[in-house]
Amino acid sequence: MPVTIRNATAREIPLLVEMMGEFYAESGYALDETWAKAAFAALLGDESYGAAWIVGRDGEPAGYVVLTLRFSMEQGGLEGCIDDLFVRPDARRRGLGRILLETLLAECKRRRVLAVLVEVGRDNAAAQALYESCGLHPRDDDRQTFVMRC
Repeated sequence: MPVTIRNATAREIPLLVEMMGEFYAESGYALDETWAKAAFAALLGDESYGAAWIVGRDGEPAGYVVLTLRFSMEQGGLEGCIDDLFVRPDARRRGLGRILLETLLAECKRRRVLAVLVEVGRDNAAAQALYESCGLHPRDDDRQTFVMRC
């Protein structure tokens, strides 16, 4: 099983949006493709926003991961967010999620990111196990996240 991983480029936005649609569909979310294309174009057009990678298996795209960055006063520097990590169902349980995550974490180290966070569904035991095996752990405080779309 030859595995490849590469930095995503602007020419791969249609593929990234396709996989993002698959990812969203698994959770029952609709994807606005126009919005997703614009979001990937912004991310891939300015490395200060983060990066994305595509993993391939046997010459076929099998998944992707997105790193986004922000300055955090709490951390006193850069904080990374694993914004998306998706492996297509027929390619799961083969270590590809770990390859994507390790690639992202190596980039965080290179960029001197001080903390990495990720949102995980409470019932997604496989993702929780992957993240914990790579050193990410649930917050141990009582914080809630509030969101407002602007």
